[in-house]
Amino acid sequence: MPKARLFVFLLVLALVSGCSSSQPTVSNQQTSEPTTQTSSADTADTQAAESASSTEQAKPSESGPAPSGPPEKEAKPEPSLADAIESAPKDWQHRSLSDGDVPGIGTKMAYETILQGRKPRQTVVVAVIDSGVDTEHDDLDDNIWVNEDEVPGNSVDDDNNGYVDDVHGWNFLGGPDGDNIDNAPMELTRIVRTLGETFANVDSASVKPEYREDYERYQRLKSKLDEMRASKQQEFNNVRNAYEAMKYATQMLEQSLGTDSLSLSKVQNLTSPRRDLQQARDIFVHFAKNDLRLEDIEEYKTNIENQLRYGYDLEFDPRPIVGDNPDDLSERFYGNNDVTGPDATHGTHVAGIIAAERNNGLGIDGIAEGTKIMALRAVPDGDERDKDVANAIRYAADNGADIINMSFGKDYSPEKEAVDAAVRYADSLGVLMIHAAGNDGANVDSTDNFPSEVYLNGESPQAWITVGASSWKSDTSLAASFSNYGPARVDLFAPGVDIYSTTPDHKYDRFPGTSMAAPMVSGVAALIMAHYPELSAMDVRSILLESTTTFPDRMVVVPGGNRQVPFSSLSTTGGIVNVVEALKLAERHISAQ
Repeated sequence: MPKARLFVFLLVLALVSGCSSSQPTVSNQQTSEPTTQTSSADTADTQAAESASSTEQAKPSESGPAPSGPPEKEAKPEPSLADAIESAPKDWQHRSLSDGDVPGIGTKMAYETILQGRKPRQTVVVAVIDSGVDTEHDDLDDNIWVNEDEVPGNSVDDDNNGYVDDVHGWNFLGGPDGDNIDNAPMELTRIVRTLGETFANVDSASVKPEYREDYERYQRLKSKLDEMRASKQQEFNNVRNAYEAMKYATQMLEQSLGTDSLSLSKVQNLTSPRRDLQQARDIFVHFAKNDLRLEDIEEYKTNIENQLRYGYDLEFDPRPIVGDNPDDLSERFYGNNDVTGPDATHGTHVAGIIAAERNNGLGIDGIAEGTKIMALRAVPDGDERDKDVANAIRYAADNGADIINMSFGKDYSPEKEAVDAAVRYADSLGVLMIHAAGNDGANVDSTDNFPSEVYLNGESPQAWITVGASSWKSDTSLAASFSNYGPARVDLFAPGVDIYSTTPDHKYDRFPGTSMAAPMVSGVAALIMAHYPELSAMDVRSILLESTTTFPDRMVVVPGGNRQVPFSSLSTTGGIVNVVEALKLAERHISAQ
């Protein structure tokens, strides 16, 4: 499952090592090792190393060798990440370079020019398959899809679609009694657990030849799981120590300065002969210059604790909450109608980017007027199951979705065939599917990120777009440092750094990730469909890919690395989605028809 605070978390990791090597140590900060957990977790946001070497996952067939990565050369020093965090305008994604501003998508200009005085010609439904959506958010409640054929709260399947009281969508992670799955194991854990039922206590010499391959696969994956658990435990230790250092420094500085409201300027100007205060100042400044607060570090620490507690635990299985048979891939009608769930932060943020109400005086403007959000909950805090993803795609296609946004991903897909079948079905009905490329800083031409646009037989859907994340600067940091990329499998980029959008309980926050970039493209696609209903999903896909803002000579720091490559080499189009040019091209398509 994608983590909304990924960019901040990556920054924490970079700073944690800095705390131990370049920063003074507070003498009485906690340094003892925590009790090692018996289980641990991982997420799609932190599995690049494991997926890069995996041969155990269901890999799509390809007609030839995977394209090699873009050429690299030595980079100049990277711009400060702090500059991006501290200076990005709240609405930067809506601005554009054409009016001398930042490399956003041009929503503001589109509404002020091409769409001035025009109203959408149809309502477009965007299905958001995610962690859940706060359907009561003040900036979203008027733009939530309503199943008009369903009578709310009567416990009857009025429209006979197999789902009772599915007024705003469906929750494939819920049980009939209203309970919900929150945390879940990672897919690797589930695979090892399944294989372990046969091979956990088997001596190698006793394995029959026909089972040798599965036995060796179990041994490889079990070893990988153990390594990942140990690595995650060390990560927890490092972050815990950073948290304790920052906590201690904050307490000392508040006492010394006589305030509970510390600022970077106040702390930087502190002079004292006391070494402990100098150390506290340096630690605070070290984090504050990167816009990291104590609560950010605590949030990351809690995140890792949850991963250690749930994700790697071979005994943890929340699926009985749902009450289905997870191995029966033909089973479709399970779950409940709670589309918000226990933590709808990620999905609500995604939904707001697409369709937050425009010009209502509240926190943000979404991209697409005339759009309704269909909420489909299938992504827990952990790895989503292929069965749930497939059923969510089918629900969206059967119930009128024009676009499906998928801001999630994982490294293993043991039931990929079921997901492929659902994608084929949606594709046959003319549904445009938009998927986040992932946040591992990896080349997905050679590293899988599921669901994949390539079927097991090597074919691909016609109406699928994979999206990488770009930043608000048009210099060498234009490509987000965490974004996956690939000249064959990533179609285009879209804003995905420091994106301000809706969060539950009528709040707003800034999140990074390709999870934020994908709904940028979904929003633009929805806007085109709303104003040009004659266009098919394939038409809209072609328009989006043919109208990007390109940067022919721009060298950028390759995501996940420290050298430079041409930005044009990171995706099929080499560009960033552009609302204005897409609308112009849509107009030309209609005129040509």
